[in-house]
Amino acid sequence: MARHPQYDRDTALSKAVGLFWKKGYHGSSMKQIEQALDMRPGSIYATFGSKDGLFSEALAKYAQQGGADLSEHMAGYDSIIEGLQAYLRQIASDCTDCAPARACLIVKTLLGASNTNPALHSLAQSALADIETSFAELLESARNRGEIAAQTDCQRLARLLQSQIMGLRAMAERNLPASELEQLGNDMAAILEVCKDTELNTHHKAVAQIIGPE
Repeated sequence: MARHPQYDRDTALSKAVGLFWKKGYHGSSMKQIEQALDMRPGSIYATFGSKDGLFSEALAKYAQQGGADLSEHMAGYDSIIEGLQAYLRQIASDCTDCAPARACLIVKTLLGASNTNPALHSLAQSALADIETSFAELLESARNRGEIAAQTDCQRLARLLQSQIMGLRAMAERNLPASELEQLGNDMAAILEVCKDTELNTHHKAVAQIIGPE
């Protein structure tokens, strides 16, 4: 029985994500790609057009899966802010695993392709913008529900959260003890805790600027 083409494509992309996540775009040779995908060169080029084409689709799949994971996680929480706090702590916990590469594939692409591949750099920029938008939309919903101060600048707070996550994953590359990474996750979650209580604003000036004047 012939295999469903879409299944084959999705399976190949999942394997490509794993390879590129470990080795990056430039660190993945065509021979390694052939072995990881269990496909011959002709089949790879016929399906994806080029190494760039394969990487672009793999990056899109990685970003899509990240969005799906966030949505699935948030569905388990009545409180948006509590869900986001747990999400930040989970990212920190995941960074303690002995993964081959704990840095985000999107960020690695952004940094690695900035001067070598404008098209891939643009894709990474777009993916990060989408992630920031997802955070902002969640925060806006939380604001509308009264979970955070009404005057909170949700876009700015979303950008802060994204930068914190990017920094956390970079710190994980230093092989810090798990306890220190978990502390960072708790510190990131505490930013949202402050935003829940406007009475704390005067004691947290940086966050107060995001929340804005009452």
